Amino acid sequence: MNSASHVLSRRRAVELSPERFRQLAIVAVAMLVFIVGTGATVRLTGSGLGCEHWPGCQPGDPFPKKGYHSYIEFSNRVVAFFTVVTTLALAVGALRTRGLARRAKVLAWIVFAATLAQAPLGAITVYFHLNPYLVIAHLLLSLAVIGVAVLVLLDVTQLLRGVGAAFPVAVRALGGLLLGAITFLVVTGTLSTASGKYPGSSGDTKVRRLGAFEPAVSLHVKAVAAFGVVFLLLAAWAVRNRARHAWLTRGCAGLLAILLAQMAVGETQYRTYGTVPWWLVLIHVVLAATLFAWTVGIAARLWRPVARNVA
Repeated sequence: MNSASHVLSRRRAVELSPERFRQLAIVAVAMLVFIVGTGATVRLTGSGLGCEHWPGCQPGDPFPKKGYHSYIEFSNRVVAFFTVVTTLALAVGALRTRGLARRAKVLAWIVFAATLAQAPLGAITVYFHLNPYLVIAHLLLSLAVIGVAVLVLLDVTQLLRGVGAAFPVAVRALGGLLLGAITFLVVTGTLSTASGKYPGSSGDTKVRRLGAFEPAVSLHVKAVAAFGVVFLLLAAWAVRNRARHAWLTRGCAGLLAILLAQMAVGETQYRTYGTVPWWLVLIHVVLAATLFAWTVGIAARLWRPVARNVA
């Protein structure tokens, strides 16, 4: 009996409570958004070739010695390391969380695997001298990983609070359309950035742009309009049903705030195109990652609702 009790105690010692795992999932989402910001800083300051070797900055020496471009690129690699560690903790923690659905455990390991895959993808991107298609793939993979991490967070929230009543089919369809619209929005956004003044170049190395700026921006504006129409339809339903679904009203209000900030920054970028500072573009990128994560959270919760009494 004592031996069995000892084994049981050891198992409980390595288990995570759902509350603790939810906290870990929130940290993982935050780190994944943060790494998008540091990666964008590398690109926008023209520091992508600041460390032309990987994982070290130069042959035989892992530490930067070439100036601020090298320091920016190396700092991004340090942040990437801690992001990988955080997502590994998320994956292992999923296996140790009592009652967590198998789906969430699989998704947590996908988050870790995809985050780890960013390292060789980054090395390949440097090897091919910041090919714009590889840079875009790098960013879009980062956003996709954020979305999957949000799903893990939603799963553990359901575990804690219970599963709510299903939403009407039309509302769930709006959630699906919203997810498609945000995907279209971020893809066209990457094309606009890749074709414009930024990304920057580093020293004598000139970074190739992708296409023309004006057509890319025009397509991006259409994507913003499409997203706005779907969002307004969902927001109108949320306001009409705010007594039953207060969380959705709050979620739409938060999304609107992020969207308006994003549009204000984007408009400023466009009107000051010739002189726009790189840090303003960085704010635009970080807001885009935040908007994507928030939208995925709303759309996913329409399909996998949380119990109303704690919404």
